[in-house]
Amino acid sequence: MTLTEKDNQYLWHPYTQHKTSQTPIAISRGEGALLWDENNKEYIDAIASWWVNPFGHSNKFIADAIYKQLTTLEHVLFGGFTHEPAIKVAEKLMEILPKNQQKIFFSDNGSTAVEVAIKVALQYFFNKGEKRTTIIAFENAFHGDTFAAMAASGISFYTQAFQGMFIDVVRIPVPVKGQEQVSFEALENVIQQNNCAGFIFEPLVQGAAGMVMYEPEALAKLITICKENNILTIADEVMTGFGKTGKTFAMDYVSEVADMMCLSKALTGGTIPMAITTFTQNIFEAFYDDDINKALFHGHTFTANPTGCAAALASIDLLQTDVMQANIERINKSHLEFQKKIENHPKVITVRTLGVIFAVEIKSDSEESYYGSMRTKLYNFFIENGVVLRPVGNIVYILPPYIMTDEQLQKVYATIEEAIEMV
Repeated sequence: MTLTEKDNQYLWHPYTQHKTSQTPIAISRGEGALLWDENNKEYIDAIASWWVNPFGHSNKFIADAIYKQLTTLEHVLFGGFTHEPAIKVAEKLMEILPKNQQKIFFSDNGSTAVEVAIKVALQYFFNKGEKRTTIIAFENAFHGDTFAAMAASGISFYTQAFQGMFIDVVRIPVPVKGQEQVSFEALENVIQQNNCAGFIFEPLVQGAAGMVMYEPEALAKLITICKENNILTIADEVMTGFGKTGKTFAMDYVSEVADMMCLSKALTGGTIPMAITTFTQNIFEAFYDDDINKALFHGHTFTANPTGCAAALASIDLLQTDVMQANIERINKSHLEFQKKIENHPKVITVRTLGVIFAVEIKSDSEESYYGSMRTKLYNFFIENGVVLRPVGNIVYILPPYIMTDEQLQKVYATIEEAIEMV
């Protein structure tokens, strides 16, 4: 049996309707920005394998760090114990995070990083004797698939089977250009009408919504409104973190700071699942008490896994090199040139770029659903042409590894141009 046949016999894939979906492609190896399937067909990974792999596949620098850690201490429980790799990750993050972030909590993935943040926001006020039960989120947000993260997400078909089972979440419009005041007023109205504990947001770019972008000044205003009303703010940097927007964190563009930040995906360079939620000292102190019931009773078996910490340290070191920073600037410049080339195409609605993130919205004769016919047609076209892209409805985005070559980028652009003409 081939790998694909064995997969069909045993495996259940994420976000997949197996009765109608395409057959999964069996990948046998990867190097740099390239993947090869079991038939040795080559693909350019233009979305860094769901945004996790900024330094390329089979990165030797990260692999060596992992191997060294595996032969020293692969794992130890984090309840009642600690270790040097976790402490080094904390020290490294303190150098690059906004200065108000003082404590870090380890978990497993982006969803759990968000889950921790939402639980902390709710328990923070519980510990202080206040009843605040509402979380504010943007329309069409995506924060993950665990229950609190799913509740904060606004893409309905992900969550419709679970309606009536969620924590209380109220949504406000995203402050896209021209709609900033609408968003500000909606936030103020929500605060007046609810007992709000926290506001969670994807800073500057809503990833799963189709790379919807908004300005730092608008986000700063929303955070200011929350601060004036003693509402905790949560920056979900799971997608945007570690260089994707052109700065280390998207919040580095924003004049105001969040109370919590959620990190994952590129944290370990796409190697080992790991996530981190960071907090201000003030939040930590609300849990620091003689009363054990005020502790944060949340944990994961692989919390602060030393091997994952080693991968994270290597990844951050790579990000900070002059070469990698130059690569990010090079890709951004290339995206902007491509944007200029196609933005007036008669089949293009909008094009947007921030850092290494590029998105183009293609005209459609009908309203496109997330997994609609245009999306399927585009996806199949890209795969046939050896490019891994996962359109969101009629929106095609690129979020490449930082090590992608100019030649590879040009092939991705050319394939998107062909796809625009095709649809």
